[in-house]
Amino acid sequence: MSSSAAPAAQGSASKLAGKLVIVSGPSGAGKTSICDALLERVPDAVWSVSATTRPPRGQESSGRNYEFITPEEFAARKVRGEFLETAEYSGSGHLYGTPAAPVRQWMSEGKVVVMEIDVQGGVQVAGKVPDSIRVFVLPPDQQSLRARLEGRNTESEAHMAKRLAAADGEIALARDSGCYQYFVTNDILEDTVARIIEIIQQHVVRAR
Repeated sequence: MSSSAAPAAQGSASKLAGKLVIVSGPSGAGKTSICDALLERVPDAVWSVSATTRPPRGQESSGRNYEFITPEEFAARKVRGEFLETAEYSGSGHLYGTPAAPVRQWMSEGKVVVMEIDVQGGVQVAGKVPDSIRVFVLPPDQQSLRARLEGRNTESEAHMAKRLAAADGEIALARDSGCYQYFVTNDILEDTVARIIEIIQQHVVRAR
């Protein structure tokens, strides 16, 4: 995923005021495709790069996919309050966090900052940036979600069952948290992206 948007397509939204857009949802719901489309179509949109203590995978590079740092640096930065949110996933021992400084700087410059995080992170960020736009992406149904996961050809049957169960739990947690203003079902990607851009525009108009 690129760190900044390509030039806006003709007929896209007019220049927007600075906003933080949080996109969450279960694995396989289509979050990454949605975020990629927002970065391409929303003027002045930038991607929030997370910091992590895990090592790079494949062709990943620091500053583009993640900011790769040591556990010691992560701990020090957390103590100094430099993250909007932090989390540890899947009991791996690897830590993840969203650096606050670039997000706040971009927002002060009128950028639309797109952030893809889980519900745990969304709740944390909502407490620190209450005027953020928080969207939870839903799959049309569990059958569609299963088909999308199967299409990746990376899931064993046992792992698939765990992911589907986790998806149900994450959806329930998102609803119970009261954190998300919008729940958008991603049936047709183009329609989903158009809906989220419409949401962003509505918030910008209200903020003026």
